[in-house]
Amino acid sequence: MAMENFKTKLNRVKAFIFDVDGVLTDGSITLMPDGEQVRIMNIKDGYALQLAAKKGYKIAIISGGKSEMVRKRLNGLGIFDVYLGSHNKIDNYNEFIATYDIQPNEILYMGDDLPDYEVMQRVGIPTCPNDSAEEIKNISIYISDKKGGKGAVRDVIEQVMRLHDNWFDTKGFVW
Repeated sequence: MAMENFKTKLNRVKAFIFDVDGVLTDGSITLMPDGEQVRIMNIKDGYALQLAAKKGYKIAIISGGKSEMVRKRLNGLGIFDVYLGSHNKIDNYNEFIATYDIQPNEILYMGDDLPDYEVMQRVGIPTCPNDSAEEIKNISIYISDKKGGKGAVRDVIEQVMRLHDNWFDTKGFVW
């Protein structure tokens, strides 16, 4: 039996799960004198995230990081299933799918490193940025041509939303 087409799998997506460091950021942090760890996020990724949330996709963020500024940014984009300080991403994943009654084959997960491995093995569409760890690339069915923090998130969201014909709609735009 032939492997199911990637676009066919994308057509089933109802939910996205993303890691933060190395996916929504390039993995760099700036250490501030007060101890705050500052991250930089891509505005185009942010646009895609807020649009997906507005269009009704369920979106979760699962990160080992604990930055409340990350939560504030994501909440501002309309994303409220934000799991920070995650030591066992499977527990957060299970909570998310139970809350929304989502099937694993309806989930696109983007991770970049070993803490994402276990969840990525359970979802229908494991994906990663092109600068991910080799182990993650090996289990991903799609590797973005973009690096983490440089548009990889928008890449996968846009592909899904274009397939569902809800990416670009001029109705409601003021020119």
